Formats: sequence, C-alpha cells, structure tokens
Amino acid sequence: MNILISNDDGIDAPGIKKLAEKLEEDHEIFIVAPTDEKSASSHSLTLKRPLTVRQRSNNYFAVDGTPADCVNLAVNSILKRRPDLVLSGINHGANLGEDIFYSGTVSAAMEGLLLGVPSIAFSFEMRNSSDFAPAAEFASRLIKYVQKWGLMRDTVLNVNVPDRIIERETIYMITKQGRRIYSGAVEERTDFSGVKFYTIGSKEIKVEEDLDSDFFAVNSGYVSITPLHLDLTNYSSIMELKDWKV
Repeated sequence: MNILISNDDGIDAPGIKKLAEKLEEDHEIFIVAPTDEKSASSHSLTLKRPLTVRQRSNNYFAVDGTPADCVNLAVNSILKRRPDLVLSGINHGANLGEDIFYSGTVSAAMEGLLLGVPSIAFSFEMRNSSDFAPAAEFASRLIKYVQKWGLMRDTVLNVNVPDRIIERETIYMITKQGRRIYSGAVEERTDFSGVKFYTIGSKEIKVEEDLDSDFFAVNSGYVSITPLHLDLTNYSSIMELKDWKV
C-alpha cells in the first residue's frame, strides 16, 4: 500500500520513525509531519499565513504547521498520488477519553478521513517504557488486516497501546471512549510580582469505571481500538429538541 504518516510530536520524534521503519518492510511510506511538536493542537488549520514545506529526503517532508495542515497538504498537493491509508502517530502518550477532542494525533487521522482516505491514529501509553517497537508491531498487524478487509465507512480507528501488553489469547479490546471525572484540573498560583497565573490539567484526574472503555483496556494491559465517527450528532436528543417551543 501507499501509506501517508503524520503525527503531532514532530517529524524527528522516535514514535513516527519507529512506525515508518516497521512499515517500510511491506509498504511505500511517505511522511509529512510538523517541523516541531504540535501536541494538543486539535484540528486547527493554519489560515492566516503561508506554510513552508521542506523536503528532508525522497519521501519525508517537514511542514511548519499543524498535524491537520500536514495531512491536507500531503493529500492535496505534496504527494503525486492519493494515499491508500493515512496513519497518525505513534504518539508519545495515550489519547484516551476526552483526549480525542484536543489531540493533534487523532485530528490528523480525522483530516485524512475528511479527505476521503481511510485513517488510523496510533498512540503509545509510554508511562514506564519508551520502547515503541511493540506498538509498531501491533500497527503492522492491524494494517495487514485492514489491507485485506478495509475499514468501516466514515470511521477513524483510535488505537492506544499500553507500555506493557499482557500476553494472552487476545491482546486487544474493541472499546468505547471513556470519560474522566474532572476535579480541580486548573491550578491557580501567584508569581513573585503578585500576578496570578494558571496551569491547566495539573491535578490528578480520575476516570469513570467502565469495563468497555479505552481507559480500562489500556490500564489492564490490552491494546484499545476505539471506532470514532465523524458525525457528532446526538440522535437521541433530536425528538426531544423538536418538542421545544423556543
């Protein structure tokens, strides 16, 4: 297959290098990724300035923009032919629960799907290990299956790999998006001159206990595969809203 890989950790990140290195054994790989780290950039596009693309090697390109910029430019301009598959990652850290709304990794995959290309996001928990090899190996296995059977329509797979996969008959779970329980996630402090400043996400956050969630899977040593849909409509609320008399 002709595979486009991007990420939000930057083109020089170990995760994207390991993924490309593994997949180059069986596929033609192109990397179009941000020049530097763009974590938590969500699905932002750069609209107020021109973007610069620098070719690092024959199939590697660095873009001074967001992950979504990279995929958009790659599909619409940089690549000579349309990719068969868009991959994003391997991200340095898991993207679980509400992370998907902030994640540049997931958004790069979403941009691929918006452009009509089947897409998968890969993230590695990286809590106690920095060895991306197991995550790259699982990605290779999954892609071989996708190559044979294809992906579901209008669906991005959000794949999260624990830093230690527990060996068993099935090492992955098909999961749903988990939910965090937020409490004091913003920390207020005062600097030496008396000016207040704030840190977002500095406190420990608990998660809801749900045996079908991405959190449970990764915490239990399973690879989590969560299907994400482009349509965010809450269909269960439509009939209730139609009864409103605003």
